[in-house]
Amino acid sequence: MTETPATTDTVGVHDAEVDALFAATGRLAEHIPGFRSRQSQTDMARAVAQAISTQSTLLAEAGTGTGKTFAYLVPALLWGGKVIVSTGTRNLQDQLFLRDLPVVRKALNAPVSVALLKGRANYVCHFHLDRTLQNGRLTAREDVGYLREIGRFIKTTRSGDKSELSRVPENATVWNLVTSTRDNCAGAECKHYQDCFVMKARRDAQQADVVVVNHHLFFADVALKDTGVAELLPTANTIIFDEAHQLPDTATLFFGETVSTTQLMELCRDVLAEGLAHARDGADWGAVVSSVEKSVRDLRLSFPVEGAKLAYQQIAESSAFFPALAHLKSMLAHLVEVLAAQAERAETIEQCRARAAELGLLLERWKPSSAAEGDQADVLWVEAFSQSLQLHRTPLSIAPIFNKQREGAPRAWIFTSATLAAKNDFSHFTSQMGLELAAAKSWPSPFDYTRQALLYVPADLPDPSSIAYTDAVVDAALPVIEAAGGRAFLLCTTLRAVRRAAERLRELFAERQLPWPLLVQGELGRNELLERFRSAGNAVLVGSQSFWEGVDVRGDALSVVIIDKLPFAPPDDPVLAARIAAMERRGQNGFMHHQLPEAIISLKQGAGRLIRDEHDRGILMICDPRLISKGYGRRIWQSLPPFARTRDLKEVQNFLLSAPC
Repeated sequence: MTETPATTDTVGVHDAEVDALFAATGRLAEHIPGFRSRQSQTDMARAVAQAISTQSTLLAEAGTGTGKTFAYLVPALLWGGKVIVSTGTRNLQDQLFLRDLPVVRKALNAPVSVALLKGRANYVCHFHLDRTLQNGRLTAREDVGYLREIGRFIKTTRSGDKSELSRVPENATVWNLVTSTRDNCAGAECKHYQDCFVMKARRDAQQADVVVVNHHLFFADVALKDTGVAELLPTANTIIFDEAHQLPDTATLFFGETVSTTQLMELCRDVLAEGLAHARDGADWGAVVSSVEKSVRDLRLSFPVEGAKLAYQQIAESSAFFPALAHLKSMLAHLVEVLAAQAERAETIEQCRARAAELGLLLERWKPSSAAEGDQADVLWVEAFSQSLQLHRTPLSIAPIFNKQREGAPRAWIFTSATLAAKNDFSHFTSQMGLELAAAKSWPSPFDYTRQALLYVPADLPDPSSIAYTDAVVDAALPVIEAAGGRAFLLCTTLRAVRRAAERLRELFAERQLPWPLLVQGELGRNELLERFRSAGNAVLVGSQSFWEGVDVRGDALSVVIIDKLPFAPPDDPVLAARIAAMERRGQNGFMHHQLPEAIISLKQGAGRLIRDEHDRGILMICDPRLISKGYGRRIWQSLPPFARTRDLKEVQNFLLSAPC
């Protein structure tokens, strides 16, 4: 696919219509309460309409408050033809489908049909629910009550979407037993096929004008051809990626291959159940399965350190890992033989055989190619968790794979986010995605950052690598939190820092009898933490990566965002190390061309939590002294919104005390 970058603005065929719709007296203002005409929103909508009409690619960075959702939905609904909108998370997907799309569709009086499509793990499976109700294989006591709720839910729901059943937590283990996977779905052979919620969602998506998916679903489909998006792509005229800054990581995840000990243990569980149910006399199922389970456990134990990430080349030849892996392959091959001998007795046994064979193939492929080390297209690496081990094959670059998916019939591709560029430079994102020739435009936030916020970098903090760094961050943050009366996020770059910061704050709050609720990531679910934070009005929340983006707290409940360190990726990450090495072989600087822009985009996301509308005021406190001491620090803060800046604590306290509470 070849594209020409936009060098001069051309008059779009829909410009006058866009201007009229977004005007202060237009349809949107007339039909949407609280709508305000913003020039940046209108200009972005013009650019999206132009990309749709010319079937071209557009990178659209829109600062917080621009209203980018309406800016792409309006032209998409009016002129986009068959549209696929992909969002960053399932929560944003639901918000778009349940709130934003209905509002815009009603305001425009647009006769378009809309469908929501999620991955199969989001829909209750009739077959697996029946099987679980019959055999009662439940691992947690509360799952008994949850299973009863799901049994009632399936009789009344039209969609089967588990997000509709709020009484069963989204992370309850019972969901794994009542939903299907690509591996264990019987497809058209299933007796519930006509009533299947996954199939119904796919049929609805086929017929709809606008389909809302999420990035994981989109790329899982591209890689696995199992989510229903593959059937939609050939007929789509417009593809829109919201929160597009997440795409490189998501695409990397799905364009690679992963096999985990968890998958293997789940296979063993299902083999035992199906073997005993349909071919009890066909094999000693307990012995066959236990030999595989033991080899899986031995493989996990060959990596004694939890949290370790090692590239293939870093694993010592004398390690127990390689013999354990060879033994697992042998045991899995034997399991495939046993299943093949009994496969004719039940479709579910044949499914288990196919799963085992595929996992065996992934394990066989997990080895370096014959190319020289510097020419390897993939990175092989291992990641250890407390209960499992994952073997990854990750592509060095996703650009050629993604561009291949974009070949074919011409269509519009829109990539939008508040954070696609570093100091108006899109090259990091475009090189990752293979979009170097695409038109790229940026629209600033309408907020008055110099009046609404201060960027505060405290003086005299130690080097971020020092042992006592997190304690020093808390000591520097406490006077700011006190001046704000709580109402703060403390965002950390590691879970270890989250735990230590929470521990220190808990001690200090008790010692000084400070009344503010302390909310800590991991102690409650993310949504419940946010709900408590909003309702308390004076809480302090300590969190890590999951709170850096996709979090919207407006008003006085959040007046301070504290960031402990610049969010550079860990240098020991095997994929990052391989990509930097590849860049340096091409004569590029791995830090300046990859690590720095990546950190800037992540920092912009974290900073974006502070000012969410034109009435918000607050402090962005970045504790990392490298923002001042290093030459690259200037490029970082110049990439942030144009906050007023200070290093004076007194100025920060006065700003907060003068703010309306």
